[in-house]
Amino acid sequence: MRLHYVRRGQGFPVVLLHGWPGFWYDWRRVLGPLSREADAIAPDLRGFGASDKPAGEPGATYTEERLAADVLALLDDLGIERAVVAGHDVGAAVAQNLARREPGRVAALALFNPTYPGIGDRRYEASAQREFWYQHFHRLPWSHQLAGASRQTVELYLSHFYDHWTGRKESVRPVEFQAIVDTFAQPEAMRAGFDWYRARAAQRARQTGNPQTFAIPCPTVVRWGEADPVFPAAWSDRLGETFPNLSLKLLPGVGHFVPFEAPEETLGAIQEALEASS
Repeated sequence: MRLHYVRRGQGFPVVLLHGWPGFWYDWRRVLGPLSREADAIAPDLRGFGASDKPAGEPGATYTEERLAADVLALLDDLGIERAVVAGHDVGAAVAQNLARREPGRVAALALFNPTYPGIGDRRYEASAQREFWYQHFHRLPWSHQLAGASRQTVELYLSHFYDHWTGRKESVRPVEFQAIVDTFAQPEAMRAGFDWYRARAAQRARQTGNPQTFAIPCPTVVRWGEADPVFPAAWSDRLGETFPNLSLKLLPGVGHFVPFEAPEETLGAIQEALEASS
């Protein structure tokens, strides 16, 4: 496995983990300002961006545990013992796995519209499932061939999410969106991104009993966009059960893509996590 990453600045390390449909570029408006006070590292997770996209059974290749292990290996390779870990969407799930697996290496968390155990069965309610249709689609074995048939189909498919999930519409600049489309139009990119969802489905099918729900004690800063249609802000109500050392702020008018919709608020959350980690 080869992981691509972008690194800027000096200081205490901050690892920035992106979501779907994204890659390191999710943090493009945060990296510059953050690098003035921290060692900012934004990797492309396995299967995303310029990182390797291994083929294989998704339930063994693209699990949360695998992605977290990749990030730990990257930290080892860079000689980083402890870091603040920031995560959005997929990255928030990977960040929580890291904090549970190696609590001594995660100084603090900064999470943005995160999935977490307290959401529970609310994700299966009819109102939520109307938004989660894409997850069911991604699990179909041929879905990436349809959505990724050409650059045009990639652009059409991704445009739905970058429009519907965004509260601050002006934050999606056309030239930036085209760069995102170019990245996902690369060979195997749609397949590998969809494999994350296939792995999640396989994991739930194998799961017996309750998933890991024990509390994560490190300082945790959460910013949640109130205009997010897919992860509604009302789902933030049980964060304290998982993150007892919690700082939460809701962001009016901000949708799902907090890192580039609200870069100043994102930077502020990471700075708060840095202060809490010292």
